Amino acid sequence: MTAGDHRNTTTAATVTATRAAPAPAHGPGLAEARGELSAAVIRALRSGGPPAYAPASVLRADPWGEDLHLALYLLYELHYAGFDRVDDEREWDPDLLRLRQDVEARFLHALRTELADGPRTVEEAFAPLLVEPVDLSASLSRRLQTDGELWQLREYAALRSLYHLKEADPHAWVIPRLTGRAKAAMVAIEYDEFGAGRADRIHARLFAELMADLRLDPTYGRYLEQAPAPLLATVNLMSLFGLHRALRGALVGHFACVEVTSSPGSRRLAGAMRRCGAGPAAERFYTEHVEADAVHEQVVRHEVIGGLLAGEPDLEADVAFGCAATVLVEDRLADHIRRAWDRGRSALRTPLPEL
Repeated sequence: MTAGDHRNTTTAATVTATRAAPAPAHGPGLAEARGELSAAVIRALRSGGPPAYAPASVLRADPWGEDLHLALYLLYELHYAGFDRVDDEREWDPDLLRLRQDVEARFLHALRTELADGPRTVEEAFAPLLVEPVDLSASLSRRLQTDGELWQLREYAALRSLYHLKEADPHAWVIPRLTGRAKAAMVAIEYDEFGAGRADRIHARLFAELMADLRLDPTYGRYLEQAPAPLLATVNLMSLFGLHRALRGALVGHFACVEVTSSPGSRRLAGAMRRCGAGPAAERFYTEHVEADAVHEQVVRHEVIGGLLAGEPDLEADVAFGCAATVLVEDRLADHIRRAWDRGRSALRTPLPEL
């Protein structure tokens, strides 16, 4: 029995004694474990007991690796759709939260270490993003636009589905943590993200329709098993920022970075979908973002960031960190995808079935 086992024995007995019936079937299924930490989380969620793990395993885990990021994703997902046959009460299970705290601290430390010499001001963080680079050879969206193949577009959509099927949800966490013009502007942008009052225009639904055009399964969480660590890190980053009030500035920086870079990339991806004949819904998802995010960019920079820093100027370094961390994890994902495709291999952990 590990220290974690001993510490959680009483909690496990309480959980077992108080549960009257199995948890209902809802939400996506759990993925297969990729190491010690993710195995502990999965066992705990399936059994209803506490996670049994050696505390040293967190320190041993690669902060960018498959095991840590799957464990963190599973723990964060309890705050979203949950999992099939996992009790909703596990969302606030103190033993799971304790493990989550340790794991996300490892990830956050890795981010801060990588960005030790990163930007400290909004100007330093965003100035490079406001100018379209002359050399787009490293741009994944440019590659897909010019010579991407349909199988690559399908892989890209399957990867991105882990976020886009809950698009804007992580950023909504920041709304009650803002005030005044920052809150008003953030709500206005999120209103657009959630369809401006129309269920058929919710961006998550538009992405599900994109997936259907590409003959992918639009079920929420369907491609978790195939998603590698660099993709999970991009989703975990926004959940990390969103679930901590202390990181509200970083979440604003993340959101602003996404909005600033979205419009040019979406234009290229819309062209890629059109060139490959992916279908009208596949193209529509990105054309929708070209116009909407061009407007959102101005609002988020001047009103959300401007409003936040007018009231809390000490958060500027956090906003810059959130932007820089977003660029970091997105670059790591793009590098992973490029390396796989350059070798003629799938960027997924297991390839999609051929059409």
